[in-house]
Amino acid sequence: MITSTPQAVETFARTTVEAWMRQFQDWLCYQLESADGGGIRFHEDPWQHEGGGGGRTRVIQNGKVLEKGGVAFSAVWGQMSEKAAQQLLMPDARYFATGVSVVQHPRSPRVPISHMNVRYFEAGNGEAWFGGGLDLTPIYVDLAQARWFHEQIDEVCQRYDASYYPRFKAWADEYFYLPHRQETRGVGGIFFDRLTVGKDGSFEELFAFVQDVGEVYGRAYSTLMRQNRDLPFTGREKQWQLLRRGRYAEFNLAIDRGTRFGLETGGRTESILMSLPPQVEWHYNQAPEPGSAEAQTQLWLRKDIDWLAV
Repeated sequence: MITSTPQAVETFARTTVEAWMRQFQDWLCYQLESADGGGIRFHEDPWQHEGGGGGRTRVIQNGKVLEKGGVAFSAVWGQMSEKAAQQLLMPDARYFATGVSVVQHPRSPRVPISHMNVRYFEAGNGEAWFGGGLDLTPIYVDLAQARWFHEQIDEVCQRYDASYYPRFKAWADEYFYLPHRQETRGVGGIFFDRLTVGKDGSFEELFAFVQDVGEVYGRAYSTLMRQNRDLPFTGREKQWQLLRRGRYAEFNLAIDRGTRFGLETGGRTESILMSLPPQVEWHYNQAPEPGSAEAQTQLWLRKDIDWLAV
């Protein structure tokens, strides 16, 4: 049983956001199980954080569509290291953080890898902010599906601020980028961080936006799972998937700030690294054949593509 935030430090915002994050994890797991269609359920692994709080890591393995997937909820508090506090520009190292992190690795190379994260953070000095994002990593880029995915995100952003989609899409292009490979992780999505309550909007406005970001991910990715899950694939396509999974692992281990923050603040290692794929391959200096479907996908792995217009 995961204990709730201590009454002594509870705020309306904390309890409200934490309650929604728990409910959202339940809802999203149901959406993904239904889209998988194999009768496999997420296995729940509850854990406690040494500073306070804990989480529920849920993992699905060997499904009909999802070879490995994770939907992790956490609500933790305590005092982070001086180094971590400096990285977050926090004068007070006390913190509360709650969120849901999601990564899905499908069995078929025709179903894209996906990621989503929504989070809420309070610093010890009372400053509070939201962050999050979602992105899609197709093994083979389908332009119509990439455009549709971005249309769903754009529609959500337009409800709140016309600047959100172009700003957060550009942020995702920068964030989900492997500089040592000079390629994006996939076709992007949106990424935003430190939307500060009072500065960037009211608590109610920012919280509603984050809720809609989470829900559009559940609807959009479940749709793509159903559309692509029965498409045939070859051994060559499966090998390309394993290579692309390797790129995904490189990003998560070498670049992703959430992974580093979790490890540096004493987070649970198994939950933090659940985002890694179950099987990958690295081959020395391997490049796709010119003119191949793999080479065509490689051409789309770059920043600043207007996916709404492709």
